[in-house]
Amino acid sequence: MTTTETTLAELACTQPAAARVFLAHGLDFCCKGRRSLAAACSEKGLDPAAVLAELAASAGAEDLTAWSERPAPDLVRHIVTRYHEALRRDLPALIAMAEKVEARHADKPTVPVGLAGHLRAMHLAVLDHLAKEESILFPAILSGRGAMCGGPIQVMEAEHVDHGENLTRMRALAGDLVPPPEACTTWRALYLGMANLERELMEHIHLENNVLFPRVLMA
Repeated sequence: MTTTETTLAELACTQPAAARVFLAHGLDFCCKGRRSLAAACSEKGLDPAAVLAELAASAGAEDLTAWSERPAPDLVRHIVTRYHEALRRDLPALIAMAEKVEARHADKPTVPVGLAGHLRAMHLAVLDHLAKEESILFPAILSGRGAMCGGPIQVMEAEHVDHGENLTRMRALAGDLVPPPEACTTWRALYLGMANLERELMEHIHLENNVLFPRVLMA
């Protein structure tokens, strides 16, 4: 039975609209997904019963629940093709747009100063993380040795926390991802792209922290 004491991770695994609703309310269901809905809402000053009702009434968004019972090898392949490839493609484009916005609108007080540099640092951290997963952890899981990967999984989860903090910093630099009235087309596209990056990275981390890793460690 779903209650306000159900964890964010469990809700994200069982409620198709959960990821979208949690993102709309700033609830971290990936790195902090093991908290109850009540605890997470208390931290944000939200009514957990109202959020639960919103989940029941909502539909749409990527159905992460479809992966809750799929075999681990299928999930690994999905993560690589759906999320790893997108990160490698999208982050360089966001960096280029941020550089353009900062250069062309340097005279405006609303310009996101330091955003391009932060995105470059995020890009390097993400590339390093993906390489570790694809060269060490995922091959071990695909070969049936996932239960022996407690150490590498702990490292990945710690890096996931860093990614979450980087997303928080990104949002702060970009005015909560709300473009100012004077924002040009590139500026608006940049903020839309970062909102998509935030959503997909949180979905990605959720599937690893709350679905893949527990499953392979218990195998």
